[in-house]
Amino acid sequence: MDYVTQARRVFDIEIKALELVRDHLNDDFINILRIVTECRGKVVVTGMGKMGHVARKIAATMASLGGPSFYLHPGEALHGDLGMVTSDDVVIALSYSGESEEITRLLANIKAIGAILIGISGNADSTLVKYSDYSQVFPNFDEACNLSLAPTSSTTAALVYGDALAVVASKVYGFTEEKFALFHPAGSLGKKLLIKVQDVMAYGEDNAVIQQDVTLKSAIIEMGKKGLGIVTVVDNKNNIIGVVTDGDLRRQLEKGVDVYGLSVNEIMTKTPVTINLESMAVEALQILKNKNISCAPVIDKLNKVVGTIRIQAILNKGIII
Repeated sequence: MDYVTQARRVFDIEIKALELVRDHLNDDFINILRIVTECRGKVVVTGMGKMGHVARKIAATMASLGGPSFYLHPGEALHGDLGMVTSDDVVIALSYSGESEEITRLLANIKAIGAILIGISGNADSTLVKYSDYSQVFPNFDEACNLSLAPTSSTTAALVYGDALAVVASKVYGFTEEKFALFHPAGSLGKKLLIKVQDVMAYGEDNAVIQQDVTLKSAIIEMGKKGLGIVTVVDNKNNIIGVVTDGDLRRQLEKGVDVYGLSVNEIMTKTPVTINLESMAVEALQILKNKNISCAPVIDKLNKVVGTIRIQAILNKGIII
């Protein structure tokens, strides 16, 4: 047996099914989209067996793209979880045959609760479609299973239909990158759009700061205590005067300078790169990389020193560019 050929056959059958469903989309999709986006409550998605797994994924995708949604297991719903459904909700029920017992036993109760029922099925004459306020009936297509029994093409079609509904609905909601980040704080985009410099900088007692005119020895001690690789030099009003980096110190020590007699004013960089407190961490990372430096002082809008930002601290948050 040519296993690769068999695998490609599965792809071909399921792709054909998707093409049929895509070309079959009509006003039924528009009506369902309108009901979903006008929902005053939550979109409840339910299905049994393989369609249950698809329903769970559809609910998760809708929720992540700005549409409050959750999955309802039909078996648990029959034993009390229907209490989570209200008259403000929209229930999307998935059953390719439209006759799944666990689904059909819910229909009368969903109607009695007053929720709008949307049926997704491949059988226009099914109990599910007859009970539904709105329905999407898939055209006839083959399952990819060799026995034409296991849900394969039908679950793929339902999954992609759900993705299409969620994605188009997000456009109706006006869903933005910022909102996506708010719902995905642990994701890379969420971190880039939500984490600011002030969230990752060293500040307070952890920040390395010295007054102007002190000796180089004082800078060495402060840098050793804080371990940031940089000391910010300030005046008596906490305005930034300059910085001394570990590289500056190494170069001076290699010259054999008198650390007791040399002032930091004599070796500091007087026009250092600074990062604004309100900047996004990803912006700071870009600046530091472009300037080929590992850290920089953080200042507020009044030019007062408030902290130090390091590349490693940003990277430790999972932010990359």
